[in-house]
Amino acid sequence: MTTASPQTPTFLDASSEIVIILDFGAQYTQLIARRVRECQVYCEILPHDVSLERIVSKNPKGIIFSGGPSSVYAEGAPHVDPGVYDLGIPILGICYGLQLMAYQLGGEVKPSENREYGHAELQILNTAPLFEGYGDTETLLPCWMSHGDKVLRPPDGFEIVAVTPSAPVAAIVNAERRLYGVQFHPEVAHTPFGKDLLKAFLMGPCGCSGTWTPRHFIDEAVEKIRAEVGGSGVICGVSGGIDSCCVAALMHKAIGDQLTCIFVDHGLLRKNEAEQVRHDFAEAFGIRLIYADVRERFMKRLEGVSDPETKRKIIGEEFVRVFEEYAGEQTDAKFLAQGTLYPDVIESGGSKQSVTIKTHHNVGGLPEDMNFKVIEPLRLLFKDEARAVAAELGLPETIVWRHPFPGPGLAIRIIGDVTEEKLGILREADNIFIEELRKAGLYREIRQALTVLISVRSVGVMGDLRTYAYPIVLRAVTTEDFMTAKWARIPYDTLETISSRIVNEVKGVNRVVYDISSKPPATIEWE
Repeated sequence: MTTASPQTPTFLDASSEIVIILDFGAQYTQLIARRVRECQVYCEILPHDVSLERIVSKNPKGIIFSGGPSSVYAEGAPHVDPGVYDLGIPILGICYGLQLMAYQLGGEVKPSENREYGHAELQILNTAPLFEGYGDTETLLPCWMSHGDKVLRPPDGFEIVAVTPSAPVAAIVNAERRLYGVQFHPEVAHTPFGKDLLKAFLMGPCGCSGTWTPRHFIDEAVEKIRAEVGGSGVICGVSGGIDSCCVAALMHKAIGDQLTCIFVDHGLLRKNEAEQVRHDFAEAFGIRLIYADVRERFMKRLEGVSDPETKRKIIGEEFVRVFEEYAGEQTDAKFLAQGTLYPDVIESGGSKQSVTIKTHHNVGGLPEDMNFKVIEPLRLLFKDEARAVAAELGLPETIVWRHPFPGPGLAIRIIGDVTEEKLGILREADNIFIEELRKAGLYREIRQALTVLISVRSVGVMGDLRTYAYPIVLRAVTTEDFMTAKWARIPYDTLETISSRIVNEVKGVNRVVYDISSKPPATIEWE
C-alpha cells in the first residue's frame, strides 16, 4: 500500500456546520481558516477552480474567497465558476476575493494610482451586518491593506458600506443575495476588529452556531477512525511530542488494544527523552509501547551525510522500515498512524499554489513501497488546535505544552554531517537552554526553542588557553500558528546565563549566538 495523497484529507470531510474557503493563492489563506475555527466553525480550504458539484456536496453554510497576488482582469488570472453566485450560499470576498466578485458580477476594477500596503483608516458608512457593534457612520477603524488594484464601481445591487482615503470601495454588501466583500484583511492581527467581522459573517448571514469544539472533533474523529480501521491493527510511532502523543491517545480512545505504539530511539533525541515517553505517556495511559533501540542503525545510514533533504529522506525511510520490522508480530497491522498537521502539509507542497519549503518526514519523506496505509487524523488541524484536543483527551501539561520537535530530531539541528560527538554537544546545550527558559518562566510564552550546532569551528580563549570549538545557535520564537513567527525577546540576563552555562558546562563549545530572524524570511528550524 502507498501513502495517502497530501491533497486528500482522511478526516473531517463532512461536518454538520462547514464553511468553504476558496484559495486564490494568498499567503494568508491558512490564517483565514484559523480565524474561522477560532469562531468554533469548521472550515476547509479548496482550490479556487473546484467544481460547483463538489461545493454543493459539502453543503456549506458559507463560502469565503481568499486574497491573491493576481489582477482579476489579467489574462490567466484565477477565477471562480460564476455559477457559485447563484447557489444561494452567503459569500465573503477578501481583497482579491472582493475584486473578483465585483469583476465577475459587472463592476469595475482598475489599477490603483495610490496603492495601499499596511495600515489604513476605514470609515464605516453602514454597520449592518459586517460592522455590527462598531458605532455609527463617523467611526474610523484601523485595518490592514495589501492591494494594488481597487474597485471603482461595485456591481448593480451592491451598497458601499466602507471606504478609505485610497479605496472608494473598501467594503460592499448585497443583502438580498447575501454577497459581501472587503478590500482589507480581517484575518490578520493588524485588523483588530477582523475576527469580530468574520464572526458577524459566520453567525449572521451564514447562520452558524459555533459547535465545532475539541470535544466535537474527538467524537467525530473517533467515529471515522473506527469506520476506516475496522478490526485491523494500527501502528503508531510516538516521539514524546504533542503531535504523535495526541494521535496515539486519540487512536487508543478509538480502537484500544488494536493500537501498538513504537518508540524509535534513533539516537537523535533530546536528553532523557526516551524515559519521559515510556513513563510519562505510555504507562500513564496504559498504551502498549514497543521500545526500539536502533541508534547504531540510524547513525550508520547518516554517516557522512550533510544535505538536509537527504537526511530527512533517510530518516523517514528508516522509520518505516523499523515500524515494519517491529510490527512483524502484529500480523493484522495494516495502518500507520501519524501526527501530521496542516502546516506540515502546506510546507511540503500540499496545495496547488504552494511550493515545497522542506520535506517533512511524516508527509513527503516516506517510501512509496511501504506496507502500511497511512492514517492521519490531525492532518487538517493547526498546532494550537492539536494542543486543545490533547488537553481534552487528558494528556499531561508536560506533553500538551511541550515545544515541537522534528521527527528527524537533532540530525537536522546539526548543520553538516552528524556524529556522536556533535549529538552529545547539542543534546547538553539544548537541555541547558530549556532548563533556563523554564526557570525564567518563559517556556510557555515561547512557542518553540531549539539549539543548532554549526559544523565550523571558531577561535576562543578559556583560561590562558586557545580553543578551537563549535558555536551553538539559540533559536526561540513566538507564534500563533507556526506559519509565521517572531524571534522571542528573551531578557539579556537570561541569555547571559544560558550562554555562560553552555560554554562552561558543555565541552567543545566556546561561542553562543542568538538567532533574531523571523519567519518569513527564515523558517523556524534551520534545516
